[in-house]
Amino acid sequence: MLDMAYIRENGELLQRTADGKGIALSVAELIERDDRRRGLLREVERLRGERNRLSELVGRLLKQGATEEAEPARKEAQATNDELGVLEAELVEVEASCRKLMQLVPNPVSADTPEGKSDADNVEVKRVGELPSFEFEPLSHVELGEKLGIVDLPRGVKIGGARQYVLKGMGWHLHRAVQQLAMDVLESRGFTLLDVPLMVRGEALLNTGFFPTGEDQVFSIAEEDRYLVGTSEVSLVSYLAGEIVELDGPIRLAAATACFRREIGSSGRDVHGLYRVHQFSKVEQVVVCENDPELSERLLQEITDNAERILQLLELPYRIVAVCIGDMSQKTHKQYDIETWMPSRQAYGETHSASNLLDFQARRANIRYRDEAGKLRYCHTLNNTAIATPRILIPLLENHQREDGSVYIPRALRPYLGGREELRAD
Repeated sequence: MLDMAYIRENGELLQRTADGKGIALSVAELIERDDRRRGLLREVERLRGERNRLSELVGRLLKQGATEEAEPARKEAQATNDELGVLEAELVEVEASCRKLMQLVPNPVSADTPEGKSDADNVEVKRVGELPSFEFEPLSHVELGEKLGIVDLPRGVKIGGARQYVLKGMGWHLHRAVQQLAMDVLESRGFTLLDVPLMVRGEALLNTGFFPTGEDQVFSIAEEDRYLVGTSEVSLVSYLAGEIVELDGPIRLAAATACFRREIGSSGRDVHGLYRVHQFSKVEQVVVCENDPELSERLLQEITDNAERILQLLELPYRIVAVCIGDMSQKTHKQYDIETWMPSRQAYGETHSASNLLDFQARRANIRYRDEAGKLRYCHTLNNTAIATPRILIPLLENHQREDGSVYIPRALRPYLGGREELRAD
């Protein structure tokens, strides 16, 4: 969480940020609560001192045999203790309410973050690749998947309900191939690959900034403090939680995991096909670095470039947008989304997201390092989707389809598919 002194000094900025991000928070109420907490703490400490003084006095008098003289002091000590009990209970309540409000305080956004209320207000900053021009009526990824025998939506729904699917045969191989390609690219660029838990404690989600504002998107394990992650960012950041890390250079971590999201609030949106599903796989990159805004900005460009390189290897047209404040989460300082062209939508669809969180996440997760002067400082953290599948299969199938119903396989994927150059119905 942000430091209370910072919150007090930047109350107007943080209120504007909360309003812009759609977070129901009154910074003024938080400051008022903290004032009450401070006042109660002072009074509690005074009463504890008075109680201790009176207890010592009573003990000394009783030791001297002055029972009658000790009685008034004993009664005063009891009254003090009763008053202290009331104030201590109130202090616990006020401290809890302060923590609850502080957990809602958002990370301020960068100066170059666009204004806006939704993804419709995101601003395009870069466009790469030519859009395909078909001399035939192109099929959607659902139609292609069915004809090629690699996607089975009805049986996915039969097994798991809405927003579920089955990938089979070459669909499974393609799904795994794009993940391995992404992991190989990241490893070649200095990332340490990890296999991490998909089921985490609530503390991990709170520390990484997914709770409390994103709690409705997470699947929970009944009667346990356990949750299924919507991204391995949670696990990768939590891997270093509570530690003082050595930062000879940025720490680069990556994982390929299954992910789970409830998609609350998306009813009726993108329900057909593979775009918005409850279970998917994602290769995530997380970077931890020194508390240096210029450095973390360069690393944001670096991790975005990593995702671009993967899309270029997949030979797909895409664009990068600067995400507006209204489309940002509580934890994000600056964000780029990468959107890949999807012919069936006749639009670009989000496939990647890259974020710089400054020290917001590290404060919550208590990840620190020692600077050159030996002073403990909170790190900066960043994250980016290297690839997410099956969503990436939408542009992969649709952009590379041919008139005869086959699908071209990009050269970079062929080594992961036994040298296969195309997908074709058996």
